[in-house]
Amino acid sequence: MKPKAVLFDFDYTLGDSTPGIYDSACYALNKMGHPTPTLEEVRVTIGMSLPKSYAYLTGDADPQRGETYMWTFREKAENDGFMMDSTTLYPHSAALLHRLHEMGIKLGIVSTKRRVTLVEIFTKFNLMDVLSILVGHGDVPEPKPHPGALQLALSKLGVAPEDAVYVGDNIVDAMAAQAANIPFIGVTTGTTAKEELSRYPHLCILNNLSEFPFEV
Repeated sequence: MKPKAVLFDFDYTLGDSTPGIYDSACYALNKMGHPTPTLEEVRVTIGMSLPKSYAYLTGDADPQRGETYMWTFREKAENDGFMMDSTTLYPHSAALLHRLHEMGIKLGIVSTKRRVTLVEIFTKFNLMDVLSILVGHGDVPEPKPHPGALQLALSKLGVAPEDAVYVGDNIVDAMAAQAANIPFIGVTTGTTAKEELSRYPHLCILNNLSEFPFEV
């Protein structure tokens, strides 16, 4: 069956913003009086909401300080296109998006990045014309794994959950897809192992997007 819509996570699924995320995390944590984290500590948090990333990195679950971290992180990340300039696409991402678009499949991005940042990134790579919907942080009240962002995307596309696929690299993505009753395809281009992704309902787990199945 060819899906009517394919929704993608961004970080570690279609592309890599690690340098910008790491520098922004270090900036925010240092400004709040915390020590500099290692690169691997920050990489594990990519895909989480910023307040959850703060709690993971510091052990401080105070929601107010989580919000402070989020806004301080953005001071760095959104300064003169800093995040956009430090973001790269994976080798197979652009070709896959173009091919799916040519097949008449509606495409969308559902990410914890802000929509304005997603627009900047996909404009940079000349891919805005193949996308039908972008849902980012702030577009729904709750971040993934809450299903609201996926449900909003499908509602705007006019596609039923069973006629769509969500592609992601993190168990947060797998949990969101399960909660929204959307078939899930995992990719191991991030920090989450195949064994972890396999614990959740899935169509398949890919090593990278070159293995994407066009009939699901």
